[in-house]
Amino acid sequence: QVQLVESGGELVQAGGSLRLSCAASGLTFSMYAMAWFRQAPGKEREFAARISSSGSNTEYADSVKGRFTISRDNAKNMVYLQMNSLKAEDTAVYYCAARYGLLNVYNYWGQGTQVTVSS
Repeated sequence: QVQLVESGGELVQAGGSLRLSCAASGLTFSMYAMAWFRQAPGKEREFAARISSSGSNTEYADSVKGRFTISRDNAKNMVYLQMNSLKAEDTAVYYCAARYGLLNVYNYWGQGTQVTVSS
């Protein structure tokens, strides 16, 4: 049974930093690209960041580029999202997702962790 469990979300002031973590189990983690998505209240879920299975390639949404950093530790089956210079508009539920293969379809999703940025 595949599980993705996010943690690290909390209330933070604008300009602050947070690091989200996602613990993966039940899959061959090093074979999956991993990503973070987010969904703000009343809005559709949107892509935030992606990292390749090896960790050698990353991609970011324009809205987070230069402020967020995605990383992974294949030995620990973990993926992280370092978020700096947080803004009120970063407030959302953040989801970890795993993708196998080249299609842009994510096979597994976590339950989400709430990030609230106060202005």
